[in-house]
Amino acid sequence: MLYRHSEVFRSMMMVADLAIVAAAWMGAYWLRFHAGIPAPKGVPPIGEHALALIVILPLWFVLLRQQGLYAPRRLGSLLGEAGDVAKVTLTGVIVLLAASFFVRSHSYSRGMVVAFSLATPALIIGLRVVVRLSLREVRRRGYNQRFVLVVGGGRLAEEIIQRIHDHPQSGMQVLGVLADGPVGRTLRGVPVTGHYVDLKYRLSQERIDEVIVALPRDEWPLVDKVLAELDDEVTSVKLAPDLLHISTLHASVESLDGLPIISLRDTPLVGWASVKKRAFDVVGSALLLAGSAPFLALLGLGVWATSGRPVLYRQKRMGLDGRIFDMLKFRTMRRDAEDGLRPVWTRADDPRRTRLGALLRRLSLDELPQLLNVLRGEMSLVGPRPERPIFIDEFKREIPGYMRRHKVRSGMTGWAQVHGWRGDTSLRDRIEHDIYYIQNWSIGLDVQILLMTAWSVISGRNAH
Repeated sequence: MLYRHSEVFRSMMMVADLAIVAAAWMGAYWLRFHAGIPAPKGVPPIGEHALALIVILPLWFVLLRQQGLYAPRRLGSLLGEAGDVAKVTLTGVIVLLAASFFVRSHSYSRGMVVAFSLATPALIIGLRVVVRLSLREVRRRGYNQRFVLVVGGGRLAEEIIQRIHDHPQSGMQVLGVLADGPVGRTLRGVPVTGHYVDLKYRLSQERIDEVIVALPRDEWPLVDKVLAELDDEVTSVKLAPDLLHISTLHASVESLDGLPIISLRDTPLVGWASVKKRAFDVVGSALLLAGSAPFLALLGLGVWATSGRPVLYRQKRMGLDGRIFDMLKFRTMRRDAEDGLRPVWTRADDPRRTRLGALLRRLSLDELPQLLNVLRGEMSLVGPRPERPIFIDEFKREIPGYMRRHKVRSGMTGWAQVHGWRGDTSLRDRIEHDIYYIQNWSIGLDVQILLMTAWSVISGRNAH
């Protein structure tokens, strides 16, 4: 009965979404041509635009389903759902415009397309807000509950229970845990009510809507036995793999022709996150370059006058996905600084510095040409500082997981640097700060790091 109810609910949401899409399309037509806005080429027949719904509705239906917007989302966030709706709208509008470009007999007003592009996600997200608030109230009153039994007694089971507790609006209630060891103890406030062999008995004694199998990896051989016990039960079953011991970046599940593949280390900044960060970098670096151009020219002239050419120093560094690029800096050392020497770390009071170079390093002004690297897409304003390839070969042998920092663009400044971990300092501490940044990235965090960097420069800390 519960399954049938959820299917009916999903079908109703599909119909409501498509009705919104149709209303937004026709509403955009009315707004553009019948709301008092002059139409230089006249008002096109409403029938032509209504006919477009034959393409638009199936297209949006497919895109909404592919984005997983009708899958159960009891533990999902509204922000994530809103992002998915925005992706669907952007993709659909692009397909629609491309189709109208190739079919020359049909073209649509830009104003109408813009209105449709804004109204559609706003209305669909608005509907979901109303639905979520309604479901939250219904579940608060004790309806639409999902009763869960967790199988497993380790850290993974505790993590699952905690996440369910953190989302009371989901309507999920963990009734008990089955695990080896003494009965009566609790995991995150939920009692262990039996052992694995008691699974069928528990299912026969009370209503269990969902069983979550969360066995620790040392008990993984029991999975087949537990799943066999559930073969002839109608309860929904979910399997949580124990990956807590594996350090991951942007873990996700993909399908390889029907075979589920777990991605453990992928580029964290994908989709809209990547677009937002790149836009932030382009706008920020362009504005800084435009505003500081005279100052940069003055610094370059100073380097040339005090120590000759070259003014800029190019050094090979490793960036996103291990790609090598030339990082730019104002030259702060003698031209023969590395003649006959193997590459070494720069240190405080380095005797190879020029007099002007010492000042540039103390104020971090030698880094300003890297704004060009940012504009070209080789670097970001904020991210892990890039290292020289010759050092990286050594680092990745000494520090497990070192190469994970290369899953994002390198930065002019970073979380490690504003906390004092730069130059010849603890490599492990730097890596820990870099991974923290990658896992917790946001535009707000980038702005915070840039402000902290400005304060470090003003106070003269950590530069040499």
